[in-house]
Amino acid sequence: MKLHHHPVSTTSRAILLYAADQRIALDLLHVDLFAGEHLQLPFAELNPSCQVPVLEDGSFRLTETSAILKYLAERHGNAAYPVDLRLRARVNERLDWFNTGFVRDFGYGFVYPQLFPHHHRGDAAAQQHTLDWARERARRWLGILDEALIGPHNDFVCGDAITLADYFGAALLTLGAAVRIDYAHWRNISRWLARMHALPCWNDVNRAFDALIVAPRRTQAFANF
Repeated sequence: MKLHHHPVSTTSRAILLYAADQRIALDLLHVDLFAGEHLQLPFAELNPSCQVPVLEDGSFRLTETSAILKYLAERHGNAAYPVDLRLRARVNERLDWFNTGFVRDFGYGFVYPQLFPHHHRGDAAAQQHTLDWARERARRWLGILDEALIGPHNDFVCGDAITLADYFGAALLTLGAAVRIDYAHWRNISRWLARMHALPCWNDVNRAFDALIVAPRRTQAFANF
């Protein structure tokens, strides 16, 4: 199976982390996002949405991180995507939770406008309004994740066992490091993230991302979270 990806891409890193931790072999094909390769042929024909990741399994192509995670789990069969109907529904629910309200406000509302010029609002007032609006909502989502989803007793997002929702959610929350968000206020999130960081494959998967965020953190002032 081939995975078209970029090692810094958040959505790619979720799949890379899952595949590495579960020892699923993938043929990794690098798509240079910084050179705009995802916007050009032949990749734009492979995925008209012009986004990574894309999975190819023979003649079958699949996009969207959540769908790819589920496909890999189904194909290889492991406990990270349980077969029990209700346990699997819970994993699906948490994947959707991360992929809808949370990433809308946290990622597209607060983080991306500070990192990427094409997400920056037109003027300083509009930018500040966007960040203020998104900050309030992102903090609310983090409170829900901390208190209601993980809580004081769960080791992972869906209970005591790691699932697809943990790989996806942890990749999304690492975006906070790019704008210097400290999760210490959310003790259960911090405990969960520490557990994810302790995965043997974590450093290898996230090395490119970690290296990239060092330079801008030295020179750029980010909005207080």
